[in-house]
Amino acid sequence: MNKVLLHTPDGVRDIYGSECSDRLIIRDKIHEKMKLYGYEDIDTPTFEFFDVFAQEINAGDARELYKFFDKDGNTMVLRPDFTPSIARCASKVMLEDKKPVRVVYQGSTFMNTSSLQGKLKENYNIGVEFFQDDSVYADAEMIALLIESLLSSGLKDFQVSIGDAEYYKGICEEAGIDAETEVMIREQIVQKNYFAAENIMVERNIPEKYKNLIVKVAEFIGSDDALDKAQEQVSNERSLNAIKRLKRLYQVLKEYDVTQYVSFDLGMLSKFNYYTGVIFSAYTYGVGDAIAKGGRYNTLLGKYGQDAPAIGFVILLDDLMSALYRQNVEMEHEKQTVIMEFDEENFGPQLSEAIKMRKDGRKVALDYRKA
Repeated sequence: MNKVLLHTPDGVRDIYGSECSDRLIIRDKIHEKMKLYGYEDIDTPTFEFFDVFAQEINAGDARELYKFFDKDGNTMVLRPDFTPSIARCASKVMLEDKKPVRVVYQGSTFMNTSSLQGKLKENYNIGVEFFQDDSVYADAEMIALLIESLLSSGLKDFQVSIGDAEYYKGICEEAGIDAETEVMIREQIVQKNYFAAENIMVERNIPEKYKNLIVKVAEFIGSDDALDKAQEQVSNERSLNAIKRLKRLYQVLKEYDVTQYVSFDLGMLSKFNYYTGVIFSAYTYGVGDAIAKGGRYNTLLGKYGQDAPAIGFVILLDDLMSALYRQNVEMEHEKQTVIMEFDEENFGPQLSEAIKMRKDGRKVALDYRKA
């Protein structure tokens, strides 16, 4: 007889009791904030065709997807990321009248990573996507909404770092770096392995000027004066336009009165291939990685049928909750359940009282007690 497995697989966990109710309360607060900005709910399938994600992630991550086959032999995957799924849906049914489209989603993503390093294989996400607006005002709305969403959770001590994928890509284009090499370099920069990135450039005979500059982008970090330093280092139009847009973005964020939560990082890149402009992540202490990530992806929807500019972000709820607990942030908790005991003789009166209390919004559990 096989032994029954009672523990969970590596990389997933059970959530129950106050931790579960706390998470639901925080999720609902964030969801309410997103709805106040005009975002409408959307729900896409947990699994998709592999092709929906194949071109948007690197080969290493593609090997870490949860894959299986349907009855027709098609390769399916549990979604590792919401954005391609939302983009597929939007391109198919939501963009006909060319008006701006705002959607909010929530649910789990799955990555079968072999090196956990404290990370989960199943992560709960809540996020938004904004289609049909290529303006800097849409960029600012995203970042302001992210900041307000985190504030609504009770988190106060955090920073949103902002970069632009076009700055780095402009340097690579000017240097004549091919797409394959660019991806290899970017993978190392994302992992902060600048020595490996430099070795790749040496092997590919990248001119010294550009090799030094690509490694140096990680030094352009800080307030808006970091943009001036980054601007001084480049002459190509693509990178200069990226800096110009970031400066304008900063001015709009001043109007939202959120710049105290903002800094710039021109070395910020993503392992996902679809980002085309502004890119940003939120960080706080007590968590080793970003608790939220987002950016602009203007070319992704066209791969599913209909071109449209797009931008979005996702909050990693598991990491946010870890930060809230570790920082001892004061949170709203679910009210305690009132326990009412009854026996054969007093069941009727106790039930009547429980019904009355439930109508008043109280949680009541009736426990049978034998005489």
